Amino acid sequence: MANDRWPSKLTKLSVRAKHTNLYRVIIIAILCTASYFVGVWKHSGGGISRASLSNDALTSVPCTFPHQTNPILTFAARHTSPDPPLTETAARVIQIPSCGVKFSEYTPCEFVNRSLNFPRDRLIYRERHCPKKNEILRCRIPAPYGYTVPLRWPKSRDVAWFANVPHTELTVEKKDQNWVKYEKDRFLFPGGGTMFPRGADAYIDEIGRLINLRDGSIRTAIDTGCGVASFGAYLMSRNIVTMSFAPRDTHEAQVQFALERGVPAIIGVLASIRLPFPARAFDIAHCSRCLIPWGHYNGTYLIEVDRVLRPGGYWILSGPPINWQRHWKGWERTRDDLNSEQSQIERVARSLCWKKLVQRDDLAVWQKPTNHIHCKRNRIALKRPPFCHRTQPDQAWYTKLERCLTPLPEVTGTEIKEVAGGKLARWPERLNAVPPRIKSGSLEGITEDDFVNNTETWQRRVSYYKRFDQQLAETGRYRNLLDMNAHLGGFASALVDDPVWVMNVVPVEASLNTLGVIYERGLIGTYQNWCEAMSTYPRTYDFIHADSVFSLYKDRCDMEDILLEMDRILRPKGSVIIRDDIDVLTKVKKITDAMQWEGRIGDHENGPLEMEKILFLVKEYWTAPAPDQ
Repeated sequence: MANDRWPSKLTKLSVRAKHTNLYRVIIIAILCTASYFVGVWKHSGGGISRASLSNDALTSVPCTFPHQTNPILTFAARHTSPDPPLTETAARVIQIPSCGVKFSEYTPCEFVNRSLNFPRDRLIYRERHCPKKNEILRCRIPAPYGYTVPLRWPKSRDVAWFANVPHTELTVEKKDQNWVKYEKDRFLFPGGGTMFPRGADAYIDEIGRLINLRDGSIRTAIDTGCGVASFGAYLMSRNIVTMSFAPRDTHEAQVQFALERGVPAIIGVLASIRLPFPARAFDIAHCSRCLIPWGHYNGTYLIEVDRVLRPGGYWILSGPPINWQRHWKGWERTRDDLNSEQSQIERVARSLCWKKLVQRDDLAVWQKPTNHIHCKRNRIALKRPPFCHRTQPDQAWYTKLERCLTPLPEVTGTEIKEVAGGKLARWPERLNAVPPRIKSGSLEGITEDDFVNNTETWQRRVSYYKRFDQQLAETGRYRNLLDMNAHLGGFASALVDDPVWVMNVVPVEASLNTLGVIYERGLIGTYQNWCEAMSTYPRTYDFIHADSVFSLYKDRCDMEDILLEMDRILRPKGSVIIRDDIDVLTKVKKITDAMQWEGRIGDHENGPLEMEKILFLVKEYWTAPAPDQ
């Protein structure tokens, strides 16, 4: 019987096991089904407010089937989130439009219609008056119809295309003074001027007989009221680089002519604010019938010349009132009036402790003292002007003119010939000699080794640039260059053997004011806030260099506004090199694409692992349409 029960027990156990397995299968099926519906519910947006998701927040997943033999593989994200809101710059149209031909010579901060709202007293209305943010044009300035790439230096010194500067007013107004002549499709510049009808070359030779212009002790010059800058143009053959300036006034396009010739120049005027240059910048200052009232306003304008003149530097004056005894009838002024004007100038010059070296024929030359040892003693007797206190001599961006004398740096001894601030080497040794501002330690944070290393670094960088920018490498292709963030002038120093000149800009937002060092090297430059337009005409520069400019101005102003200003002052077919972090350059390139510039991002000269990259750009050639279109 026991054996008969054994199969029965086995049968019962088997049935129970089957029931248990069935229960497990059913439970698993229920759980899987529930999980499936929960997933579908969540995928459809259940449990999350639909308002919190955009319609494009989720993308559908394409189906593939097992029987497909060659499925298409895609590595795109299956689920995407909405893009972040577009910034004002990124949201702009793909192509930035043209401003229209009437703006072809637009200078935003010297716009005539705006200037007329300011006082005419002391020519304040001719100073910089920039547009407010809501008045800034966000369009591209066109070149005039028929614009042609300027002739190469030195031929450009004497010839410019009419189509590039279509103004003939000066050819009529100054026809007897040999400023400029118009022939067929071009302008000719004979080199004449109001006080040098025989030409600038002969005029400079006369100056050279009064002071030494060829021994390298004189390198930087400033020409106030420059006309078409023939004085600066012809000084270049003597290795003297001149900063020429004149206002945008009734002498239409005089600064524009200078720039078209390949001569350094900016729009500027002596009125109520300092010139945009550091103290002790220039070896000579020049005025040839510049019509500046030097003796008026307690000598304020000569006091400003004194600030920018180097210790031992020269001030050269020709034209009224010099040699008035000979010219008073031609100048249509009375002898008493002219004599009084010269007496005022002489008195102001003495109060500045200047020494009158010579007056010969139509030229007079004064010299600034090399230090202020004796001048401080003379204040007891002269009293006027007093020495400035609590002033920063190098600060010169919208800084009001002062009626006080900028003190020279202290000297250690009592020698009258000891040069305040340090003696400069003669040119060309001056370029790479350690500048006195660095040697003395007055420029905090920069050592002599830093200066030497910076010079060597920029030699390597410019060599690297020329491998990619063939136009920069081609001798004579470019003439007018701009460095938007020059620091110590290393970029310009690396190009000193090329037939170019560089406008070295030190932004007023830079952590260090290094423009004084740049001038001590025998280079030239100016201050600038790149949130505003530069005081120059459209199509000034053949080439623009921008090192870390956009990182410097991040959160200060719109990147697009800076780039449109670069487009305004760059000539058609000109090129640009921008150094910055890759994230910054990516944003810059989106805007330059909209400006129809051709560009590509290249590696740092030290290799691809550097975060800083280099953007090489070329502005396309385009002009305003023909007048009959």
